[in-house]
Amino acid sequence: MSNRTRDVPGVAVFGTGAPGPLRGLPRVELDDVADQRRIIVTGPAAELAAVLAALLRADRLDVEVAHATGAWSARRALTAAARRVPLIRDETGAVIVAAAEWRGSEGTTLHGEAVVDDTVLFDGEVPGVRIEPTSSLPGLRASVLSPRGRPRGWVTGRAAQLGTTGVLVTRDGVAAPKRLRRSTFYRHTEGWLRVG
Repeated sequence: MSNRTRDVPGVAVFGTGAPGPLRGLPRVELDDVADQRRIIVTGPAAELAAVLAALLRADRLDVEVAHATGAWSARRALTAAARRVPLIRDETGAVIVAAAEWRGSEGTTLHGEAVVDDTVLFDGEVPGVRIEPTSSLPGLRASVLSPRGRPRGWVTGRAAQLGTTGVLVTRDGVAAPKRLRRSTFYRHTEGWLRVG
Protein backbone atom coordinates (compact mmCIF):
# COMPACT_ATOMS: atom_id res chain seq x y z
CA MET A 1 0.00 0.00 0.00
CA SER A 2 1.50 3.32 -0.99
CA ASN A 3 1.63 6.04 1.59
CA ARG A 4 1.30 9.51 0.10
CA THR A 5 1.26 11.05 3.60
CA ARG A 6 5.02 10.45 3.84
CA ASP A 7 5.41 13.21 1.26
CA VAL A 8 3.20 15.68 3.15
CA PRO A 9 5.15 18.10 5.34
CA GLY A 10 4.16 18.41 8.95
CA VAL A 11 3.36 14.75 9.69
CA ALA A 12 5.74 13.10 12.14
CA VAL A 13 5.99 10.20 14.59
CA PHE A 14 6.69 10.46 18.31
CA GLY A 15 7.30 7.45 20.54
CA THR A 16 8.80 4.02 20.68
CA GLY A 17 8.60 1.73 17.68
CA ALA A 18 6.72 2.37 14.46
CA PRO A 19 4.09 0.07 12.97
CA GLY A 20 4.73 -0.77 9.30
CA PRO A 21 2.63 1.98 7.67
CA LEU A 22 4.57 4.64 9.63
CA ARG A 23 8.07 3.55 8.63
CA GLY A 24 9.83 6.27 6.72
CA LEU A 25 8.00 9.14 8.40
CA PRO A 26 10.20 11.61 10.26
CA ARG A 27 10.52 11.19 14.03
CA VAL A 28 10.40 14.11 16.44
CA GLU A 29 11.33 14.73 20.05
CA LEU A 30 8.87 16.13 22.58
CA ASP A 31 10.30 19.64 22.23
CA ASP A 32 9.45 19.64 18.50
CA VAL A 33 5.86 18.33 18.48
CA ALA A 34 4.37 21.84 18.32
CA ASP A 35 6.12 22.42 14.96
CA GLN A 36 4.08 19.72 13.21
CA ARG A 37 0.66 19.65 11.55
CA ARG A 38 -0.05 16.08 12.69
CA ILE A 39 1.71 13.96 15.31
CA ILE A 40 1.33 10.18 15.43
CA VAL A 41 2.16 8.83 18.89
CA THR A 42 3.27 5.18 18.89
CA GLY A 43 3.98 4.68 22.59
CA PRO A 44 1.71 4.10 25.60
CA ALA A 45 -0.99 6.46 26.92
CA ALA A 46 1.56 8.27 29.10
CA GLU A 47 3.48 9.32 25.95
CA LEU A 48 0.27 10.54 24.32
CA ALA A 49 -0.47 12.55 27.48
CA ALA A 50 3.06 14.02 27.40
CA VAL A 51 2.57 15.15 23.78
CA LEU A 52 -0.76 16.78 24.65
CA ALA A 53 0.78 18.53 27.67
CA ALA A 54 3.57 19.87 25.44
CA LEU A 55 1.01 21.16 22.93
CA LEU A 56 -1.00 22.72 25.76
CA ARG A 57 2.08 24.54 27.08
CA ALA A 58 2.94 25.75 23.55
CA ASP A 59 -0.68 26.87 22.96
CA ARG A 60 -0.80 24.58 19.89
CA LEU A 61 -3.97 22.54 20.41
CA ASP A 62 -4.56 23.00 16.66
CA VAL A 63 -2.04 20.19 15.98
CA GLU A 64 -3.80 16.93 15.05
CA VAL A 65 -2.79 13.99 17.25
CA ALA A 66 -3.21 10.26 16.56
CA HIS A 67 -2.42 7.29 18.78
CA ALA A 68 -1.20 4.31 16.76
CA THR A 69 -0.21 1.07 18.48
CA GLY A 70 -0.60 -1.37 15.60
CA ALA A 71 -0.81 -1.58 11.81
CA TRP A 72 -4.57 -0.90 11.63
CA SER A 73 -4.43 2.17 13.88
CA ALA A 74 -1.30 3.37 12.04
CA ARG A 75 -3.13 3.31 8.69
CA ARG A 76 -6.04 5.14 10.29
CA ALA A 77 -3.65 7.70 11.82
CA LEU A 78 -2.43 8.57 8.33
CA THR A 79 -5.82 9.06 6.67
CA ALA A 80 -8.57 9.68 9.23
CA ALA A 81 -10.02 13.08 9.96
CA ALA A 82 -9.47 14.78 13.30
CA ARG A 83 -12.23 15.95 15.63
CA ARG A 84 -12.05 18.07 18.74
CA VAL A 85 -12.55 16.17 22.01
CA PRO A 86 -12.30 17.38 25.62
CA LEU A 87 -8.79 17.82 27.02
CA ILE A 88 -8.62 16.77 30.67
CA ARG A 89 -5.79 18.24 32.71
CA ASP A 90 -4.88 18.95 36.30
CA GLU A 91 -3.71 22.04 38.13
CA THR A 92 -0.06 21.25 37.29
CA GLY A 93 -0.68 21.18 33.52
CA ALA A 94 -0.43 17.38 33.30
CA VAL A 95 -2.92 15.78 30.89
CA ILE A 96 -4.71 12.43 31.15
CA VAL A 97 -5.91 10.43 28.15
CA ALA A 98 -6.82 7.04 29.66
CA ALA A 99 -7.36 7.41 33.42
CA ALA A 100 -6.14 8.89 36.66
CA GLU A 101 -6.53 7.43 40.14
CA TRP A 102 -6.56 8.88 43.62
CA ARG A 103 -5.41 6.39 46.27
CA GLY A 104 -4.51 6.59 49.94
CA SER A 105 -0.83 6.54 50.71
CA GLU A 106 0.94 3.20 51.03
CA GLY A 107 -2.09 0.96 50.67
CA THR A 108 -4.33 2.82 53.12
CA THR A 109 -7.80 4.07 52.36
CA LEU A 110 -8.33 7.55 51.00
CA HIS A 111 -9.71 10.02 53.58
CA GLY A 112 -11.36 13.25 52.48
CA GLU A 113 -14.05 14.62 50.23
CA ALA A 114 -14.37 14.58 46.44
CA VAL A 115 -16.88 16.38 44.26
CA VAL A 116 -17.66 16.25 40.56
CA ASP A 117 -19.07 19.65 39.65
CA ASP A 118 -21.81 20.02 42.31
CA THR A 119 -22.19 16.31 43.12
CA VAL A 120 -20.45 14.86 46.18
CA LEU A 121 -18.61 11.74 45.00
CA PHE A 122 -17.62 10.75 48.54
CA ASP A 123 -17.17 12.29 51.97
CA GLY A 124 -15.22 10.11 54.38
CA GLU A 125 -13.15 7.06 53.55
CA VAL A 126 -12.94 5.04 50.30
CA PRO A 127 -10.47 2.61 48.68
CA GLY A 128 -9.82 5.05 45.83
CA VAL A 129 -11.29 7.04 42.94
CA ARG A 130 -10.87 6.63 39.17
CA ILE A 131 -11.21 9.58 36.77
CA GLU A 132 -11.52 9.08 33.00
CA PRO A 133 -11.81 11.53 30.11
CA THR A 134 -14.90 11.16 27.92
CA SER A 135 -15.03 11.83 24.20
CA SER A 136 -17.94 14.25 24.59
CA LEU A 137 -19.06 16.97 26.97
CA PRO A 138 -19.07 17.53 29.87
CA GLY A 139 -15.59 15.96 29.58
CA LEU A 140 -14.87 13.50 32.38
CA ARG A 141 -16.37 10.86 34.61
CA ALA A 142 -15.34 9.72 38.08
CA SER A 143 -16.15 6.73 40.26
CA VAL A 144 -15.39 5.53 43.76
CA LEU A 145 -13.52 2.22 43.52
CA SER A 146 -14.52 -0.98 45.27
CA PRO A 147 -11.99 -2.70 47.55
CA ARG A 148 -11.03 -4.79 44.48
CA GLY A 149 -10.39 -1.65 42.43
CA ARG A 150 -13.54 -1.75 40.30
CA PRO A 151 -15.62 1.35 39.58
CA ARG A 152 -18.91 1.37 41.48
CA GLY A 153 -20.88 3.93 39.48
CA TRP A 154 -19.94 6.92 37.37
CA VAL A 155 -20.62 10.62 37.85
CA THR A 156 -19.98 12.86 34.83
CA GLY A 157 -18.94 16.47 34.92
CA ARG A 158 -16.48 19.15 33.90
CA ALA A 159 -14.23 18.87 36.98
CA ALA A 160 -13.38 16.41 39.76
CA GLN A 161 -11.83 17.87 42.92
CA LEU A 162 -10.39 16.21 46.01
CA GLY A 163 -9.41 17.53 49.42
CA THR A 164 -7.71 14.96 51.63
CA THR A 165 -5.21 14.21 54.37
CA GLY A 166 -2.96 12.63 51.74
CA VAL A 167 -3.37 11.20 48.25
CA LEU A 168 -1.15 9.39 45.76
CA VAL A 169 -2.09 10.46 42.24
CA THR A 170 -1.53 8.18 39.25
CA ARG A 171 -1.92 9.64 35.75
CA ASP A 172 -2.14 7.20 32.85
CA GLY A 173 -0.24 4.56 34.83
CA VAL A 174 2.50 6.90 36.07
CA ALA A 175 2.53 7.61 39.82
CA ALA A 176 3.25 11.15 41.00
CA PRO A 177 6.50 11.42 42.98
CA LYS A 178 4.96 12.83 46.15
CA ARG A 179 1.82 12.71 48.24
CA LEU A 180 -0.61 15.62 47.88
CA ARG A 181 -3.39 17.16 49.98
CA ARG A 182 -5.43 18.42 47.02
CA SER A 183 -5.95 17.30 43.45
CA THR A 184 -8.19 18.54 40.65
CA PHE A 185 -8.82 17.25 37.14
CA TYR A 186 -10.84 19.43 34.80
CA ARG A 187 -11.79 20.07 31.20
CA HIS A 188 -9.53 22.65 29.59
CA THR A 189 -11.25 25.54 27.79
CA GLU A 190 -10.14 24.13 24.43
CA GLY A 191 -10.18 20.47 23.41
CA TRP A 192 -7.54 18.58 21.43
CA LEU A 193 -7.76 17.34 17.83
CA ARG A 194 -7.96 13.54 18.05
CA VAL A 195 -7.40 11.69 14.79
CA GLY A 196 -9.70 8.74 14.18
